[in-house]
Amino acid sequence: MGYVRRNSSNPDAGRSRAVFAAMSALVALTLSACGSDNVPGATTAAGAADPAACAGKNSLTAEGSTAQQNAIAEFNRVWRQVCPNKNLSYNPTGSGAGRDQFVSNQVDIAGSDSPLSGAQVAAAAQRCGGNPAWNLPLVFGPVALVYNLEGVDDLVLTPELLARIFSGRITTWNDPAIAAVNPGTELPDIKITPIYRSDSSGTTDNFQKYLSAAAPQAWTRGDGSEFQGGAGEGAPKSAGVVQAVQSTAGAIGYVEKGFADQGGVPYARIDSGAGPVALTDESVGNAIDQAAFAGEGNDLVLDLNSLYATKEPGTYPLVLATYEIVCSAGYDPDTAAAVKSFLTVAANQGQANLSAAGYVPLPDRFKERLLKSIDAIA
Repeated sequence: MGYVRRNSSNPDAGRSRAVFAAMSALVALTLSACGSDNVPGATTAAGAADPAACAGKNSLTAEGSTAQQNAIAEFNRVWRQVCPNKNLSYNPTGSGAGRDQFVSNQVDIAGSDSPLSGAQVAAAAQRCGGNPAWNLPLVFGPVALVYNLEGVDDLVLTPELLARIFSGRITTWNDPAIAAVNPGTELPDIKITPIYRSDSSGTTDNFQKYLSAAAPQAWTRGDGSEFQGGAGEGAPKSAGVVQAVQSTAGAIGYVEKGFADQGGVPYARIDSGAGPVALTDESVGNAIDQAAFAGEGNDLVLDLNSLYATKEPGTYPLVLATYEIVCSAGYDPDTAAAVKSFLTVAANQGQANLSAAGYVPLPDRFKERLLKSIDAIA
């Protein structure tokens, strides 16, 4: 860990790898010891919770995105306070696996950083008793560009440089193109090792969509849940990306901010054309303000192309929206009521502490439409 440097945009960079590993291992989200915590607007076991708000069965199952893993843990903690005895068990296997498990009726909810598409739309409708599945964006999470460069505390990259690095066309850190946007920084003459997700990943999909929108001339590999760049080394799940970057001199990878902070790894600033921008709540919030819904109705797929391609000053554009995929109808009544209860609490009280976990709370305009969709689940 001697190569990890404290980054001004990453105040937790001094945390030990042991702490990170322990936190990453917490994939069973049964948080029974949290009843004494204070949650804004929540009731407790001694309070008078609205029975309708806590209706349905006590246990739900979900699987998918590692990007939303820590947010789901927070939502579950709050749900248990608002509705005692409730619990959602979440298995963070990756977005692709989560969608597959939902379509095959193995879990009640899928967590995914990409919406259903193609054949999965029809398959999900069949799983939902002939009713469409809805993609409900519950969490916004910035993606950090984590790196391992001895002595480099501040690194700036452009979309074009990222596209060329992750497609294997820039291979050393002291390449003149990288040096040009890092004046005064002594870049080492070592090999660049891109680290990508080896499993089916919505984070990969969003990262490649970002490159396609922000650097269309440099990134021609397309997008999707599988990495298309053809360079570097793969690592499973978000925790695996951080660990691979930590253990590989010259490595760079893409991972959710919360995992980067837990691992104590520095991350780069992005220059989209109006100067370098650090990853902060403010700069990410500026980006989210530019996101738009792709259509009308209760299926809330987002169009992030304008966000990804932005050149607005003070805007950090590499952001993903992570969805809960649910049946619009077709659950049994107890499951439908519990799904609505969990999602309602997550969209309201559950947003209060997301910033500390590396996420950005829902903007009001998103929350309004989200709650309308949740209420429409039959």
